[in-house]
This record gives sequence, structure tokens and C-alpha cells, in this order.
Amino acid sequence: MSELINNSKSRKELLKHMILQLHSGEAPDAIKKQLTELLKGIPYDEVVEVEQELIKEGLPVEEVLKLCDIHAMVLGGNIDQTNAKPIPAGHPVDTFKKENRELEKLVLRLNGIYTIIKNGLGTVNNEAIEANVLEMLSIFNSLTDVDKHYKRKENLLFPYLEAKGITGPPTVMWGKHDETRAFLKNAIQTLTALKGTNTKDLVEIVDSLLIPASKAITDMIMKEEEILFPMTMDELNEQEWFDILQQTNEIGYCLFDPTDEWVPENFDTSLHEIQNQFAGGEVRLPSGSFSIAELTLLLNTLPVDITFVDKNDKVKFFTQGQHRIFDRNRAILGRDVRMCHPPHSMHIVDQILNDFKSGKESAAPFWIQMQGKFIYIIYLPLRDKDNKYMGTIEFSQDLTALRALEGEQRLLSYGK
Repeated sequence: MSELINNSKSRKELLKHMILQLHSGEAPDAIKKQLTELLKGIPYDEVVEVEQELIKEGLPVEEVLKLCDIHAMVLGGNIDQTNAKPIPAGHPVDTFKKENRELEKLVLRLNGIYTIIKNGLGTVNNEAIEANVLEMLSIFNSLTDVDKHYKRKENLLFPYLEAKGITGPPTVMWGKHDETRAFLKNAIQTLTALKGTNTKDLVEIVDSLLIPASKAITDMIMKEEEILFPMTMDELNEQEWFDILQQTNEIGYCLFDPTDEWVPENFDTSLHEIQNQFAGGEVRLPSGSFSIAELTLLLNTLPVDITFVDKNDKVKFFTQGQHRIFDRNRAILGRDVRMCHPPHSMHIVDQILNDFKSGKESAAPFWIQMQGKFIYIIYLPLRDKDNKYMGTIEFSQDLTALRALEGEQRLLSYGK
């Protein structure tokens, strides 16, 4: 046992020593090589402890952020997870990891476009360049959904770690989240502003701005799955995880809508009943009240699709009727409504919202033909008693059958 403890202590001291050498700029390539050779298989908890100790000993968090990418690159794939706990389907960590798989798919698509652009250097026409830019812009708009993934860590997961005295990883990761957000924002702004760009310029832009953004996302995935998640599975109990799960819908999901329901083994009631209890069980309105179950059934039975966007332009709610006109999943909850539309129509959504907020318009109706159906859509602003803007409701309805009605149908003749 003492041998294992000594080995652990030696590994941590060595890791700390080498990280500080990297910090001081001493032969970084040689240090990286030594780290790779000597620290293969280091347990994830030791990485966390070293990070904590460096911060406690006075190494500024800003410096740890700089080192984070270096030692993550060195240790990536080498951290021992033999003793990591299994993750049940539907568990918050299971959802985090499945969101990561969706993020990786987008990064893979982005890299594929970049390869096409680079291989076609000097031979791609302006039309093809514009198409590539629009596709990259669409992907980066989708990647901004990672904000909800990060917010769930920052606002739900990190407080539990901090309460247990684990402050290093949350502090460092939050800093990396903000870096990634800035990378994504910069990438979108740069792509949106591109006009008349030639292929060579586009390759240079991708190299300097877009690749760092996607790399920041994949680096964080490694840090989560090799260090953070195994550690949190050790530190948090089932009640704490269930508390996190109950609050997750308030922030929303990233590119993935969970289908599995997870309930701790020592809970006897169903997830549905627990959710009702958590929500208070009843919604009281000026003209009456509903149980949560009744209100859910009512909204999902209405012959229209409803989506609610709050005053901050975030998607807050949508109905889940049996025959939805437009697909929705819970991954859009908490997302900026502009990002739920293709790049070429984002300016239209923006104009509607601005017209509602300014009071210029009180409705935005339109109708389309889609797959042989006549679809009517209307956006309506919500205003309080003082006429203050509180959000927007979208109603969508298939009017195909209604437009074909003739004559009249009396009550109780509906079955004939």
C-alpha cells in the first residue's frame, strides 16, 4: 500500500515539476516528450490534485489556462480510467457525453469542408467559395449550442464540486469555456463579413480563426471525458446527480435530446411523478388551474404547434403534439432563436423580433406550401399590462383540410 502511495506522490510531484518547467519555458519540446514517456497511465484524480495544488501554491489561474492546452495535449489518451465508475443511460454524464458525440460530428463536417477548400486551392470559383462559407457559417451557428453544455457545467455541476473543496478544475474549465465562446463568436463574425474572398484568403482565415475554435471544443471534450466526468462520478452522490437532472431542462440540451430516463436506484416513484413534485404539481392562473399532467396534455392536444421565445430571444418552450409540422427537440431549449434558422433567413427573424420589441408590428403572419400541405404560420408578441415586450409566440397549423371545407357540419355528426 505504501508503495502505491509513494508511487502516486512521485507521479504527482513529477507532473507538477514538469508543468512548472513548461511554464518557465524550459525546452518545452523536450519536456513534452518526457511527460509522454513517463506519465502514461496517470490516474485522472492525480491530474486534478496537481492542478489544485498549483493554484493553491500561487500559480495564477491565467497561467494554468495557458498550460492547460499543453498538458492536455501531452496527457490526452494517456490518463488511466480503469477505476472509473460506469455511467447509466439517461444520467447527466451520459447526456454530456452524447452531446460531445454530436459536437464531434459537426467538427468533422467542418474539417471536411476545410479539406475541400485547401485541396481546391486556386481552382475553386467564387460560387463554390460562397457555398463553402455558408455551410461553415451554418456549422458554427450550430456549434454555439455548446454554450448550454458549458452552462450546465458552470451553473449545475461546478457548485457541487466547489462545495466539496474542488475549485481548481471548475476555475480552469470555466476560463476555457469563455475562450471557446470568444473563438466561436469571432469565427461567426468573420464568416458573416466575408465577401469576394478568394480561396487563398479563405484558407488563411480558416487557419487563423476557425481551426482554433473547433480545436478548443475537441480539447474540452478530452478534458471532460478523461478527467472531469470520472472525477465527478466519484465525488457526487445519486441525490446530487438527480438534483442536477431536475434542473437541466431550465438550461437546455446541446444538439441532443435525451430519450432515456434515469432515476436513482433508491427512488420508488416514477420520473414523471418526481418532475411533477419538483414543479409544484399545479399551475394556478387567474381563470383557473391545471395539474402539470393536465396542462401538458392540453397543450399537446391543441391542433397547432406552439413555440415560445422569451424576451431575451431564447427558445423557452414548444408543444409536443402527435403530428408536429416542424421538428423540434429539447436541444433547442435555451438557444437563441436566430440560431434555429438557416443563415440566409436569420436577418428575417431578427427583423420580426426588432419590430415586435419596438412596437412597430403586432403580428407577422405568412403561409407556405410544403409537401402538398398548406401551412399557416403566425408570430405574435407577448406584452404585459404595461405593454412591455415579454416574448414571442409562434403558431403553426396545417390548414389543408380546413381550406377544403364546404357547406356545414352539425354537432354530433362528426362520425358520419
